[in-house]
Amino acid sequence: MRKPTNKTVMHSYPGMVAIITVTYQGRHNIMAAGWHSYISYNPPIYGVAIGRERYTHELVNDASCFAVNFLPYEKAKFIQQVGVFSGDNQDKFAHGNMQFEKGIRINAPILTDAYVAYECKTMDVNSYGDHDWFVGEIVQCYRDDDKFLENGLPNFDKLEIPLYLGRSKYAKLDQTSHVETYKIDKDDYGVE
Repeated sequence: MRKPTNKTVMHSYPGMVAIITVTYQGRHNIMAAGWHSYISYNPPIYGVAIGRERYTHELVNDASCFAVNFLPYEKAKFIQQVGVFSGDNQDKFAHGNMQFEKGIRINAPILTDAYVAYECKTMDVNSYGDHDWFVGEIVQCYRDDDKFLENGLPNFDKLEIPLYLGRSKYAKLDQTSHVETYKIDKDDYGVE
């Protein structure tokens, strides 16, 4: 039974983890971010929350740009590793054997295993509690078209998406997952 509690209840999972990459003065870094979101479609804008104590925070702040990458389920262990280890004392790309290419429009790593990636130029940074919210205009998109259907939805015959449950646990969204389509006719609800 649901009841009031004095403890903070953090319930934003399951959800996709974005992999944030950045390069500044020859230093590359990568981190996992559970708190991220589209903000605008036109112009395309994306935001990510980064803790101020994170090494990535310093680099993204100084570089004024970052990349957002989404990796398939087969890379879930790597996703967890880059969320735990710090790039301040090790090369997380080398440790996880993760290859990348330099971005087209910004100097940030674009992961070769990413099925979707965005290059973002920082537009704004705001502080909220213990994190800063970095807002970036998406200036370049990447998509592995083979992993998507013509209607833009994931092709689960070719893509397995990791969903982070919390506590270092991941679920797999794939062709075995139950998916429903709910088409709502506005006329049935008196909505124009």
